[in-house]
Amino acid sequence: MPCRAARWLQRRLGRRGAFLLILGAGKTCWGISFLVDPPSPEGLRLLTAVCSLRHWSWLWIAAGLITGASAFLRIGRDWAGFVAALVPPTVWAAAYTAAVVSGDYSRGGWVALWYLTSHVGVIMWAATVPEYSVPPAPRRARKGKGP
Repeated sequence: MPCRAARWLQRRLGRRGAFLLILGAGKTCWGISFLVDPPSPEGLRLLTAVCSLRHWSWLWIAAGLITGASAFLRIGRDWAGFVAALVPPTVWAAAYTAAVVSGDYSRGGWVALWYLTSHVGVIMWAATVPEYSVPPAPRRARKGKGP
């Protein structure tokens, strides 16, 4: 029975949906981790000046839930999931960049680049990938048959 459910889910989600579902689960878990055991706020002064990291965790959680829910929408209607997925890493990258510019956290430039490449860049690329991007194989003529 589990295999049948997995096949149904795979057919329902497709590649883009699977990506959104995995990304949504990850963002939600990351946000929950900020609630359960907040990390060091080093390099995030731009954010902590507004509110605590526990409050910012809800940005990750909300984005994760929207991203995950968008996995079940048809292609073209799943755009909200990709937009929601972009928001938290973009905010974090901006905060770390501000920390470098202000001289508060010299390592922030590397962290910002990591968020921009491994998060923002991958999400932007995945948003442009069609569900079935592989062209069909060319038809071959059968042996002994004309074209």
